[in-house]
Amino acid sequence: MDLSVNNKENNLKRIKNTILVMSGKGGVGKSTVAVNLARALNASGQKTGIMDIDIHGPSVAKMLNIEGENLRQTPAGFLAPVKVSDNFYAASVSFLLEDDATPVIWRGPMKSNFIMQMLDSFAWPEIDYLIVDCPPGTGDEHMTIIQTFGKVSGALIVTTPQQVACLDVKKAVNFLKQMSVDIIGLVENMAYFECPKCHDRIEIFKTGGLKKMVEEFKIPVLGSLPIEIAVGESGETGESLLEKSADSIAAKTFMNIARELIAGVHSGSEVKKAAVVQA
Repeated sequence: MDLSVNNKENNLKRIKNTILVMSGKGGVGKSTVAVNLARALNASGQKTGIMDIDIHGPSVAKMLNIEGENLRQTPAGFLAPVKVSDNFYAASVSFLLEDDATPVIWRGPMKSNFIMQMLDSFAWPEIDYLIVDCPPGTGDEHMTIIQTFGKVSGALIVTTPQQVACLDVKKAVNFLKQMSVDIIGLVENMAYFECPKCHDRIEIFKTGGLKKMVEEFKIPVLGSLPIEIAVGESGETGESLLEKSADSIAAKTFMNIARELIAGVHSGSEVKKAAVVQA
């Protein structure tokens, strides 16, 4: 009996919705969005998981303060994702790497095989949403996860306001279209900085790129996140932004993004059901 195949199939049955969080380029805060979106979904009453498949730069474990956790085995001999809080679980490629400081120098097939191993190794509980923190760009890791799941529920693309970042996002948009993955929306990170004294909004990065892209691709912007000290601190300490700084603009924006995502996934499911009935 091939236990790995059975485990993979059982995982797919236990996960209701799979959401890819992607970015066209690195450094736009993709993992920050993925972690806080997962927390927001969990705070909205959803059973949530997050899986970090960024082989070259996994950061989810650090941002959730679960580095070095001792993984326990299930009765069937698989690894159990780390329980972050009630109904919130996490798994990262960093758990399977021997040394966090050693660079991973692999070609494409080795990356795909490693992600497949990860999907075989962990046994997820029943969850409503699995957030997959993908590496920047569009490559083997993305194709592997999409092809393994067969049909993911949708994708979120994270970008910053300037045109150079949005140019790379276009590649991600076209990649997802070619892979037949629904794009739920865009998340604009580091959109502005609000002065703590006068409360004026200061646009640190050159803007305009996102507006042009929205007009071109007709993709909704689910939220625009400011540069806030609380966001950076939560990423460093692993504390929940939604609990420690619930009144911050970012925390409220993440909760709204979670609501928009749930509505978008539900709306997409209803459209697909109607199409099946009509066919």
